[in-house]
Amino acid sequence: MAFVEFLLGETMIRFFAAPIAAMALLLAGAGTASAAGMIDFTGTSSTGYLGSGASPVPRSTVMYPTNYAPGTVVVNTTERRLYLVLGGGQALRYGIGVGRDGFRWGGVHRITAKKEWPDWTPPSQMLARRPDLPRHMKGGIENPLGARAMYLGSTLYRIHGSNEPETIGQAVSSGCFRMTNEDVADLYGRVSVGTTVVVLNN
Repeated sequence: MAFVEFLLGETMIRFFAAPIAAMALLLAGAGTASAAGMIDFTGTSSTGYLGSGASPVPRSTVMYPTNYAPGTVVVNTTERRLYLVLGGGQALRYGIGVGRDGFRWGGVHRITAKKEWPDWTPPSQMLARRPDLPRHMKGGIENPLGARAMYLGSTLYRIHGSNEPETIGQAVSSGCFRMTNEDVADLYGRVSVGTTVVVLNN
């Protein structure tokens, strides 16, 4: 009797699981189509859609006593956090992804350029390590630089967006600092070319 009940229960699970799975696939497809429709051929969003999930490290205003002037960006690679100094002992804190072992660095630079939906041309050093990478990629929702990029001095490094929110708070990059598209767009609107960026690598 117990065996019959088990078979009936398993049949019922299968009976209900099939339409549920079909509905999930239908909704996923609709979401993809909707997202694709929001992006034009240049990768520029006409509706503000940034194509990224929420950061696992929520953006927040925190106490941050420092001698750095308001408007300074401080990147702490050990904490895997980026701070925009607000003054009054406070800062806006963002979660970031940093360079993996052997690719972390420190120094002081300025933002020398800002770009929305930037193109990506992997540097020769990266291509030597990853010859499978494209030689050039137009800006857009699939681009590894994400929705915004801020270029740091004469270095190869940037603060940029990412479509992989799960990597925020991780050491995964080749030296750049990645943020969710939502967070990088927020920071992008608050800083200008010439902003000082202090990278701490203790």
